[in-house]
Amino acid sequence: MSENSAAPGTPPATAPGPQPEPIRFFGTTWVDHDGGYGLRRVGVAVGSLAAAVAACFLLRFAYEGLEIAEVGGFVGILVIAMFSICSAIAFRKTWEGFAARPKDPDREDSLRGLKSIGFIGSLLAYFVRSLTEAPGEKLRRTEYETARVRFEKRRSTRTGNPAARRASGRKRPKRG
Repeated sequence: MSENSAAPGTPPATAPGPQPEPIRFFGTTWVDHDGGYGLRRVGVAVGSLAAAVAACFLLRFAYEGLEIAEVGGFVGILVIAMFSICSAIAFRKTWEGFAARPKDPDREDSLRGLKSIGFIGSLLAYFVRSLTEAPGEKLRRTEYETARVRFEKRRSTRTGNPAARRASGRKRPKRG
């Protein structure tokens, strides 16, 4: 998100090494928990819960519309079952997405429609996770720290210009 990438806590673009990946609504404030990180977490928690409650009211009105249309009890049960199962699957997949990158992105793409139907589950997963951290923070922090360690290790093993070392010890054979 470009508007969040310039958030406070964003390291300058000229900083050497790996850069932290921004998180939606948080930018890179999750790195040092600065730039209103706590307020953002509260806002995300309240917003996702409010959106889930509003979605439940919307589904309730849709169900009442089915009752008014007198489509029958079987259709009502199917609608409730569909939204319940899809919400449970969406919650689980969203929750797993906070802990690990998807192993099969094509499968995740095929589940996009199911997760859209069960959007209430995704909103609830976002709410629950935002009570403890920015959603996805642990995964991105682990990846970022691993990349920083690798970068520092690579950088510390370099001891200058390799061409200068080669020239000091022995001469190169001339091509003729």
